[in-house]
Amino acid sequence: MVLTWPSPLIIAHRGASAYAPENTLAAIELAIDMKAHMVELDTKLTADEHVVVIHDQTVDRTTDGSGKVMDLSLAELKMLNAGSQFSVDYGHANIPTLDEVFEFYGGKTLFNIELTNYTSPFDQLPEKVSQLIKRYDLQNSVLVSSFHPIPLSRFHKFSPDIPIALLARAAYLGFLSRGWLGRALIPYQALHPNNRDVTKKLMDTAHHYGHRVHPYTVNDQEEIKTLFRLGIDGIITDDPALVSHLLSNNESFVDHNNKQ
Repeated sequence: MVLTWPSPLIIAHRGASAYAPENTLAAIELAIDMKAHMVELDTKLTADEHVVVIHDQTVDRTTDGSGKVMDLSLAELKMLNAGSQFSVDYGHANIPTLDEVFEFYGGKTLFNIELTNYTSPFDQLPEKVSQLIKRYDLQNSVLVSSFHPIPLSRFHKFSPDIPIALLARAAYLGFLSRGWLGRALIPYQALHPNNRDVTKKLMDTAHHYGHRVHPYTVNDQEEIKTLFRLGIDGIITDDPALVSHLLSNNESFVDHNNKQ
């Protein structure tokens, strides 16, 4: 499978998380307004096996509550404030379900759904995410990613027609994922390396195998320009407005030969 999405993609990390509380509907809405092509979101299961959009294993950092997501029911999670930790202006925000995200924004943007069940890789998250994508007929609008090969492999078995992306840890921790072992373990269409691991050699190898490269998480203007000069296919950023501005006003640094 070869992805035919435009290049370069602006991928809003957890929504427009530089401007709104991460992984909330407000951050998604703002990312779309800022002309992001794709919104990256993190998913995991509640105690009663609903798919919710939150990054951490606990709710402590991003909400006014405490405890592990997997130990809390959806009703308990919905009672938490997921916005005031970011700003008092977002005191109404809560933890959304993936169902809600697709209901409100399906068809309005592309999605990169990260499977973040890193402490429970054999749970039902891959299957339930697959079911939701199909329920909303978003197979051609979604890229599913993970650092962990087991959830990705399980998702691929449920939905072999939906593209997947392998996230690679930084530096030596991600060396094998970025190389032959990652390609052998996972039939991915996109590689998501740490931005500091992107080199011309990595780009040439990835493109040789027909893989897109979307580095994470890049918010510095000069780093963004450097990466575009290397011919990346997309960029994962907290600040989609900055990337959109740079692309609109400095297209000379983009490798137009890499555009699809």
